[in-house]
Amino acid sequence: MTAERTSTAPHGPTDPVDAAAGGSRARVLMWCLWDTGTSAYNSVMLTFVFTVYLTSSAFGTPEHTSTVLSIGMTVAGFAIALTAPIVGQRSDTPRSRASFLTWNTVVLVACTALAFFARPEPSYLFLGVALVAAGSVAQEFATVGYNSMLPALAGPVRMGKVSGWGWGAGYVGGIFALAFVLFGFVTPGFLGIPTEDALNYRAVALFSAAWILVFCLPLLFAARSMPFRAYDGAVRGPSPAATPTLGGLAGPDAAPSPEPRHRRGIVGAYRELFATIAGLWRVSRGTVFFLLSSAVYRDGLAGVFTFGGVLAAGSFGFSLTEVIVFAVAANLIAALGAFVGGSLDDALGPRRVIVGSLVGVMAAGIALLFWHGKPAFWVCGLALCLFVGPAQAASRTYLGRLIPPGRDGEIYGLYATTGRAVSFMAPGLFGLFVSLMGAQIYGILGILTVVAVGLALLLLTPKPPEGFTTTRV
Repeated sequence: MTAERTSTAPHGPTDPVDAAAGGSRARVLMWCLWDTGTSAYNSVMLTFVFTVYLTSSAFGTPEHTSTVLSIGMTVAGFAIALTAPIVGQRSDTPRSRASFLTWNTVVLVACTALAFFARPEPSYLFLGVALVAAGSVAQEFATVGYNSMLPALAGPVRMGKVSGWGWGAGYVGGIFALAFVLFGFVTPGFLGIPTEDALNYRAVALFSAAWILVFCLPLLFAARSMPFRAYDGAVRGPSPAATPTLGGLAGPDAAPSPEPRHRRGIVGAYRELFATIAGLWRVSRGTVFFLLSSAVYRDGLAGVFTFGGVLAAGSFGFSLTEVIVFAVAANLIAALGAFVGGSLDDALGPRRVIVGSLVGVMAAGIALLFWHGKPAFWVCGLALCLFVGPAQAASRTYLGRLIPPGRDGEIYGLYATTGRAVSFMAPGLFGLFVSLMGAQIYGILGILTVVAVGLALLLLTPKPPEGFTTTRV
């Protein structure tokens, strides 16, 4: 189901909506580079290297270290879920958005660098976990501001392409950061860093902090000059004369003046948040449904990467080296999918891209259940990753096309919150199916179940009301 344009604005580069977006190539490049930088935190610090170091025998038994890490990340998840919409709400002015993005990125860099001091002793485990968890919170808060730049930066006509390039740049950045860490630090590295006192692992934190800082700096310097969607729908900043053509909440549900929002207390902020949700429910119920459906299937998509290496090693006989090689290939394929999916997003609408991608994920996952051996995992596993990138990137643009002007940060904060609220589903069902079926490979059914539920909810999501958005979704 799609909602076609209700305005007579022509498609193409002369579209006034697209012209209103202040997204020059330089600004789009700076925006994409931020994702390239922060991807090092996800791939190196959270997934493949530093958390593996923190859960090693140097810090205690696997049960103890894994439990401490799990508790730390759970606390971080709750903090994000409870406060992300408020952070987004308070960053819905150009100055505050730039400040939130900058300071949270700085906190992310600081937490990453300070992880260097987590020496391989049990007494340092809590320090390491606390820093990783705090960095995760800072990254998520910064991402709310980062995502909120997309609607004004790209404009509806090319939002899919810009989002896809940003997501793809993140995958590529993660690949290069991970490869440099593996060959320069973890294995007998060409940098010659000694392994005594785990210095090579601890130095990874310094490298990651430097990587994040270098690639994020361009956007941080330009944050205050980036285009911004005002409450009247106009894109301001670099394009002061932009035509206010974006749809949004109207009448009694119109967004209030942004001037007093940053001065409100916590209670007032949550009161306004609930009022916003109620207004969306009345005016565009599909937006609320999409927040829920995307939260479910995004958890399933995250499970593809979370458990991909586990399945490769445990069910398909991959060695550690083969798992790492597959991880690099998987990120490359996911990046390619995000790049291509971005163009399809603009041409077909994000809803069709998401539905097609989720169907592709399910088809590849089902094939993996019946086709065994390493070649099967290479083919089906990479096919899974090919469809993950477009679905993730198109989800961001789908929401961006629906957000009322002036509410970008707040609604993208809700996007983060709903995702965190259901983040237990894929891991929980993965473990449940393994326990019930008695074999690890059946954990795939848990991931596919989450994706299928999310897809069903998306198909049941009503399209936006007539005139609510000026571009196809």
